[in-house]
Amino acid sequence: MFREKINIQETQINLVTDLNNHQLSGFILKQRMEIINFSHRNPEFLTSLEPLIINDGPLVVKLMARAGRKAEVGPMAAVAGTISQLSLSFLLEKGSNYSIIDNGGDIALKVNKDINTGLYAGTSSLSGSIGFKIKSKKTPMGICTSSGTVGHSISFGRSDSVTVFASDASTADALATSIANAAQGINDHDAVQNCLDRSDDFKEQFRGVMVVVGENAGTIGKIPQLVKTDKKAVLGDLFEI
Repeated sequence: MFREKINIQETQINLVTDLNNHQLSGFILKQRMEIINFSHRNPEFLTSLEPLIINDGPLVVKLMARAGRKAEVGPMAAVAGTISQLSLSFLLEKGSNYSIIDNGGDIALKVNKDINTGLYAGTSSLSGSIGFKIKSKKTPMGICTSSGTVGHSISFGRSDSVTVFASDASTADALATSIANAAQGINDHDAVQNCLDRSDDFKEQFRGVMVVVGENAGTIGKIPQLVKTDKKAVLGDLFEI
């Protein structure tokens, strides 16, 4: 198994794959250039917080816009997850049976053995103490997290983490942003419930959602089995069972 970091400006990828000469860096650079070139002609693509309809553009742009429409957010809400998703497809087409692309916590994976992944939820006591058992037969899968208290992504809520499990990372990324925006309320319990209520609007688009605000947490749908972690593993720290 090969482990590698691919850092191209904002794209910060931790890669685990069974392929050696994968040439993924060049593929990712091409996706980034296609987004940049498209946004030069369509500047609203980078700034819109509302869904956009894109009929003519490269695949990465169309996937981002499609995910944004599903989640009722702007296309850039799905940029990290979409790059992860396309990177996974690229590796699978090269014959990979085991690849994990973690793009700043927005993960696309296809594995041939069960793994665990930890949960990172800021200062919540749940952060690093629990994780998820990912069954190989349930992959390919997208696992994406948005937070109002951690990271640089735009969020209008105050969740420590909203983690979405979906069939693809592009959709999971946009949904995580949309649901995390609803993390508002007088107390943490209300913020969690508001996220779960918002999640219910998209229940056809995901497998499961877990929301953490402070010491309060809630789930909807079918999330992977929760497991205790015996180390401070966080989302993106994946280890075989």
